[in-house]
Amino acid sequence: MLVAHKIALDPTNVQRTYFARASGVARFAYNWALEQWKKQCQAGEKPTEAALRRQLNDIKADAFPWMLEVGKVAPQQAIKDLGRAFQRFWRGEAHYPCFKHKGVHDSFRADNGPAHKGADAVEVCGKRIRLPRVGWVRMREALRFQGQIKSVVVSRVSDRWFVSLAVDLGDMSMPSRENQAAAVGVDMGIKAFATLSTGEVVEGPKPHRALLLRLRRLSKALSRKHKGSANWHKAKAKIARLHARIANIRKDALHKLTTRLCQEFSHVVIEDLNVQGMLSNRRLSCAIADCGLYTFRRHLTYKADWYGCKVITADRWYPSSKTCSVCAGIHGGLTLGERAWTCQHCGTWHDRDINAALNLKKLAVSSTVTACGEEGAGRIITDAVKPASMKQEPNTTNPHGIFVHV
Repeated sequence: MLVAHKIALDPTNVQRTYFARASGVARFAYNWALEQWKKQCQAGEKPTEAALRRQLNDIKADAFPWMLEVGKVAPQQAIKDLGRAFQRFWRGEAHYPCFKHKGVHDSFRADNGPAHKGADAVEVCGKRIRLPRVGWVRMREALRFQGQIKSVVVSRVSDRWFVSLAVDLGDMSMPSRENQAAAVGVDMGIKAFATLSTGEVVEGPKPHRALLLRLRRLSKALSRKHKGSANWHKAKAKIARLHARIANIRKDALHKLTTRLCQEFSHVVIEDLNVQGMLSNRRLSCAIADCGLYTFRRHLTYKADWYGCKVITADRWYPSSKTCSVCAGIHGGLTLGERAWTCQHCGTWHDRDINAALNLKKLAVSSTVTACGEEGAGRIITDAVKPASMKQEPNTTNPHGIFVHV
């Protein structure tokens, strides 16, 4: 099992300067490789990241001698990242790679590749880490995992530097929990972040909405500063710190919820929401982005392997909210504004979200469920018709056309 632990650093001014320089070298190598990739494609050639890495090694001593001031892994890993970006683009998982900008996601790989013994090997001792060409750097906490360090990536978030240590824990399995419940259905939403089939309603922190007034005030103060001045940089740093705080609040809530679901239940059923299509609604896009729906699914997927849990993804077109959880009758005229409705067939009153969660839970125990390999939350929309900015539920009278992805 490979686990990454991200730790805040407390570097000196000299070390901060090296980190910024190494990030710039990695960014330049990425942009140079992307430009060469486009030129070779226009010339009818078939570029590869391995060929571009060899080409850069041949010319950097003469053309870019300043790149030798940092470790060789930083530019090489940046070109490898470009190769993986193109692979994701070819698989339809991401857009075409674009050029990187200074100050946006600055990072670089700080190790010497495979772990080996020597003066330049990465070493962790308590709350310190020794990096090549940098020396010992103080960390805010000690490494929580014991194992072989596979890679070390240094990145900047706002005005703080972090180190991400990928540790190989070997064959490690979490202990089984005897009191683990059978299954749970999770209905995601905006008003309530998650509604469980047990009746529990999890309210999201909505950090962007809570700190929106402060963000507007700081943005207005930044617009009054002369661009490039010292006060402009200070105001910009304040906004960056606030954005980092918003992201940390959101990640904390998502991690706690996904960990609890994987620990308490053996099967977790969620919906395959079209997040990209939902974000096209200009009235709801800010609230939807503040929830972190795709991040929730991603955390839930890899944590399920840790805790021996199985994640079942219902088909995007399954009418979970319109289907009665008692008699399986479908309310075809249900609108998004109706938060509760009464079944016309059996007369049962339903809360919209709890009813959807109960229907999702039934998918875990249904014997008629078949596999479906579509991954919709992160794919690029190529349909000619623009998808609606809400959960897609067709007005069908067939309650048995159910497909899920396990």
